[in-house]
This record gives sequence, structure tokens and C-alpha cells, in this order.
Amino acid sequence: MLTLEMIQDAQAALRGIARRTPLDPASKIADNLYIKAENLQLTGAFKIRGAYNKIRSLTPGEAAKGVIASSAGNHAQGIALSATKLGIKSIICMPAGAPISKVEATKKYGAEVVLVPGVFDDAAREAARLSAEHGYTFAHPFNDDYVMAGQGTIGLEILEQLPEVEQVVCPIGGGGLISGIAFAIKSLKPECKVIGVQAATVPSMYESRKNGHVTTVPDGDTLADGIHVLTPGDKTFEMCQKYVDEIVTVSEDEIAAAILALMEGQKTVAEGAGATTVAACMFGKVDISSKKTVCVVSGGNVDVTTLSRIITKGLTKSGRIAEISTKVVDKPGSLIQVLQVVSDCGANILSVNHEREDKDSDVGACIVSMVLETRNQEHVDQIKAAMASKGYSLLEK
Repeated sequence: MLTLEMIQDAQAALRGIARRTPLDPASKIADNLYIKAENLQLTGAFKIRGAYNKIRSLTPGEAAKGVIASSAGNHAQGIALSATKLGIKSIICMPAGAPISKVEATKKYGAEVVLVPGVFDDAAREAARLSAEHGYTFAHPFNDDYVMAGQGTIGLEILEQLPEVEQVVCPIGGGGLISGIAFAIKSLKPECKVIGVQAATVPSMYESRKNGHVTTVPDGDTLADGIHVLTPGDKTFEMCQKYVDEIVTVSEDEIAAAILALMEGQKTVAEGAGATTVAACMFGKVDISSKKTVCVVSGGNVDVTTLSRIITKGLTKSGRIAEISTKVVDKPGSLIQVLQVVSDCGANILSVNHEREDKDSDVGACIVSMVLETRNQEHVDQIKAAMASKGYSLLEK
């Protein structure tokens, strides 16, 4: 059973092992907003806190046999590094679709990696099987008191760094991070709200809370691979029921926009899971108008091969890139006229596609599709209005 003393003991044990990460204002993103930057933690995510605390609790006999875990990436790296520091063998079962960067990092920290077809839940089942077969100690990524205690040290740091905090927003996958943080916060400052955030495509804790029992949700695609968990833990579910005030969800476009905002406003890189908290605040899922709010940015292990696509999605969501299509008469000068309207509105034209043969075009007309660099959504609306005033009808893409 988790206690405040366990969290305080974990904090003492983690000195010199885990970093005390910064807590900085994020005024370029929103007023009253602060970032707890666990993306700057060792291994690039908060997971080393709970992982190290779990592994240090092993008996000599358990340590001799080794430890096994399942993870989409961040817990894997935390377990691998912690086990290596303590001289213990580690085996990590990872979903076959986990980002290559996280798989390779886990290997570099000293773990043996087993790739399992499917998602996190499939990797967890394989880890449980191997644990029973070989006698490894299974280090659960979230449904474990020692793991929750380690993650709870973030809550203690938040209260030390910003005693006047009124609201803490935290990502939820399986629930270990928010369980530890919420328990620590509510034990020491019960009036402070704790709000959880999930990806709308895999809202397992959100649905569990709504249904009043642990619920498995259908699989879905998400940028937030670090919280891609279909079934939350029974222990973490109980903790969320007791100590979490509210759970909200965010869309993929909102996550991408938050990643972009953190890069531009905070000069920091967040992975999808870490950016969910900022997304919730940016898009009105959490009211930060009157409360000093801390967003836990839980990790920064974003796959660089997908970062450009994420940035494009974020720019589109925030109205910084827009694609506009219209019909024009197929005669000399028509293209330059429509481009002039766009130019007069102050947009930068990134690309133009001029199609004569298109199933949507009339005889004597063609389709012009433009990708524009714009200031914001208001600017996009201004361009569309200007085009409409000149008689150009906009086409849905």
C-alpha cells in the first residue's frame, strides 16, 4: 500500500540517481502555466524514478535471477539503466511497433530486448510468461506501489519548487505517474487540483472512471506512444478514483500543436505523451485562467523520423499552414489572378498544384490547390473571405 513515507524514502534514495528537473514558467504559451520538465530527466523521461525505486527493493535472491519488464520505451530505458547501475540483469519486452530510437536506447542501457508483435498489452503478457518461466521479477510499469512511490517524488518536487501551485496536470497511460503525483500532492496540499490527460484515441483510464471499473478500450493510433495503454491497472484505477479530480482527453492534432508550442515557446522537445498536458491547457480542456497550473511534461523521447510530420500537423492545427483549393477558368492569366489575391493577404505560397484533368473540374475549368504559410487561423479565414469576395468558391479536400 502506497504511503507518503514511501515517496519520501524514494526521494532520498533517488538523490544522485535521478535529476531534480526544472519547473519553469511557460508564459509564451499561456499565463499561469508552468512546465515540470521531466523530458530533461535521465533517459529522457520520468520513468527512471519508479524503475530505480522498484529495482532497489528486490531481495538478494530476486536480484540474482534478474528483472523483466514490458514497455513501449520509456519504462524500458528506466529499468535498463537502473538495473545496470545496480548490477542486475534486465530483460525488456517491447511492442514490435515501438519507436526504433527507444528500442536502441534500451539496448544501449544494458537490457536484453524482446520485441513482441502487437501493442503494450501484448508485450506485458509475454513478460509475465517469461517471468513465470525463468523466475525473473516482473517490474510492472505502473501497477506497483514502489513504482508509484518513485513517480510520486515528482509531486514532492513540484510542491517544493512552486509552493503556491493550485493545479497539476499529468498524462495518464496505465496510471502510475498520476497515482504517485496525486497521492503526494493530496497528502500535503489537498486543496490543489490534480487533472489527468489521455489521448482521445486510447482513453482507457477516462473510460474506466466513467464506467466505475477497470475497462479495456479498443486499440487506436496515437502520437502519444508513451501512454498507449489499453487497460489501466487495478491499483492505479483505485488511486485515480480517490485522488484525481478530473480526466480529460486531447486529439492528435492538439497533441501535435502542443509539441510545436513547446519547441517554439519553451525551446524544449516533448514526445507526444508529454505534450498532452500542454495540449489540454492550450485547447481549453483544462481551465487555467485563474489557477497557477503545472503541466508535467513526462518525456522527450520523440522519434526524429516522425518529428517533421508532427511539426506539419501542429502548424496546420494552429493555422500556420493552410491548404486551399478552388476552381478557376482555364485561360491565360487565371492562375496569376488567384495567386495575387493570396499574395495581397500577406500569405507565403509554399506550393501550387494546377490540375486541368480532374474529376471535380468542369469543362473549361481547372483546380488550383495551394499550400500557404499563414500567421494563424484568423489569417486563414481572412484569405478565404478575400477569395470568396472575388468570386472563387473553395473546395473541400
